[in-house]
Amino acid sequence: MPNILKFAVIIFCLSLFSACTMFQKPASDAMLKSENYNPETGRFHNSDGSENKKSPSQLFKMARAFFTRAKDPLEDTGFDTLSPAEQPDSPTGRQVTWIGHSTLLVSINGQHILTDPVFIGRASPFSFMGPKRAGETPLAMANLPAIDAVVISHNHYDHLSIPTLKILHELQPDIQYFVPLGLADLLKKAGIMQVTELDWWQSASHKGIEFTATAVQHWSSRRGFDRNETLWSGWMVKWPKFSFYFAGDTGYSPDFRETRKRLGAPDLAAIPIGAYNPRPFMKASHVNPEEAVQIFTDLTPKQAVAVHWGTFKLTLEPLDEPPVRLAAALRKAEIDTARFLALQHGQKLHLD
Repeated sequence: MPNILKFAVIIFCLSLFSACTMFQKPASDAMLKSENYNPETGRFHNSDGSENKKSPSQLFKMARAFFTRAKDPLEDTGFDTLSPAEQPDSPTGRQVTWIGHSTLLVSINGQHILTDPVFIGRASPFSFMGPKRAGETPLAMANLPAIDAVVISHNHYDHLSIPTLKILHELQPDIQYFVPLGLADLLKKAGIMQVTELDWWQSASHKGIEFTATAVQHWSSRRGFDRNETLWSGWMVKWPKFSFYFAGDTGYSPDFRETRKRLGAPDLAAIPIGAYNPRPFMKASHVNPEEAVQIFTDLTPKQAVAVHWGTFKLTLEPLDEPPVRLAAALRKAEIDTARFLALQHGQKLHLD
């Protein structure tokens, strides 16, 4: 799309944002009872009270910088991928496979969890514009094992893909979905009725697995004028003898120390490392690799994998920069780089 047309779309969206901020969805009883919800504004907020607000001028400057940036060659070619089918399964029955961006297949003793599944070609409400997937999806949804549950961190298009969820639901209609407050209606409108909606620190069980929504620092929106009308979260997923923490999408905050205090150190953690520049604009919403290492230190997991990088061009840093900075930050912190890995797309990691 020519830059002039892109700018026209941006200006239209910003005008719509300004004109429609008075339209809000009614709050549910659960939302009104949440400590994270402000009934006066009709918005959720972070644990420190912030809402990660951005003005139309800030959004426009970011859009201008993004659309006039130097071309990242990996946007077109993508990274080399591995076929999960061609890799052996873990002899322990425990493994994690990175599908791309924030989508992980976590397999523990015959049970399978998907995080923020996005299998389509764009992280966008449109099929013709918006962040395009760099490279191929390494695993087709038809080739997934029987999925027991899906956890969704928030409603941004690179984390909550309704086209993906519809296909997944058609293929496997018995999956249970876990979402933060306010998101159940969106899935139910898509025909997905097995949805459990949780506030931070609330828990629910499914097939012997405990799911707890955890506090993270972020924001939500799908239409431009619905900012923070639904909650965002991380997830702690616990089996009887294994725990997995999924940070979702987040800026750095003390929430991770609170998560470890309340729920313990996980065996496996998925921590975002990408989409962090320009730093003044992104800092409140996305951690950089150095802050990801601080999250690792706060949580003290046995093993961590990197997510939220290398799949969709969302910000200004090169797509291949985050894992390089991650390894350097781990060495500086004197942490074994094998304990926090940036996997290849499609790679399986065997777990103890």
